[in-house]
Amino acid sequence: MKKSSLFILLVVLCSGLPVKKKPVIVWQPSHQTDTGKDFSEAAVCNGIAEAAMATAPKLKEHKVWSLGVAGVHHPDRGSNTVVEHTTAVIDGQISGYAYELKESNKKKPDVFIALHNNGGTKRHAIWGYIHYGDAYESANRELAARLVKAVAAATTLENRGVLLDSTTGRNDYRSQATGKRAFYSLDAQVNTAPYRVLLEIGDNEASHEFLKDAKNQQIIGEAIKKELALWLEEKKMY
Repeated sequence: MKKSSLFILLVVLCSGLPVKKKPVIVWQPSHQTDTGKDFSEAAVCNGIAEAAMATAPKLKEHKVWSLGVAGVHHPDRGSNTVVEHTTAVIDGQISGYAYELKESNKKKPDVFIALHNNGGTKRHAIWGYIHYGDAYESANRELAARLVKAVAAATTLENRGVLLDSTTGRNDYRSQATGKRAFYSLDAQVNTAPYRVLLEIGDNEASHEFLKDAKNQQIIGEAIKKELALWLEEKKMY
């Protein structure tokens, strides 16, 4: 058989094989610039997100970030658990968080990962958070636990496990579905991604210098991405 004929045959045969779609991942680094002293949570978390996105394997990845976006209120500050900073419309403008979730939902993500730094804990640690009471709570707990464990193993951060967003007991944002306090970004009534986790990475005081170090941001981002990829493979999503 001629080489050209063999090539055509292979193309025909391969064209009948199912094409595996790459999962869509959305990263939401904190946009907060008002947490900690001589510290930008936004800069730290963006560094981690950028490192994760640059780490193999290459998936369909997007970053949603309100920092520097005009026409929204609280684009560079505010809490994920405060109504004024999330669902409130002020002078006709939606919040930075609402903008980020709107952009995320447009991408139809399979996995949504929010990156933050904790504060006031006096612990050099990492925590995972998931939303209380939705259909994917168990799977989200597994994913969050694996990401937390991977980062703790790659760094000096203590593994503080996975908590429900309803357990924080702070501020006034509540999920309409459960009536419990929640993280706006993780709320199933707001975020359409089935798999949604929020990582509180380090403490802006206890981990101050560690978090500001670009090398540590790189290590953390790589650890998150590699473990995420393994989880996706096991779930046959990649």
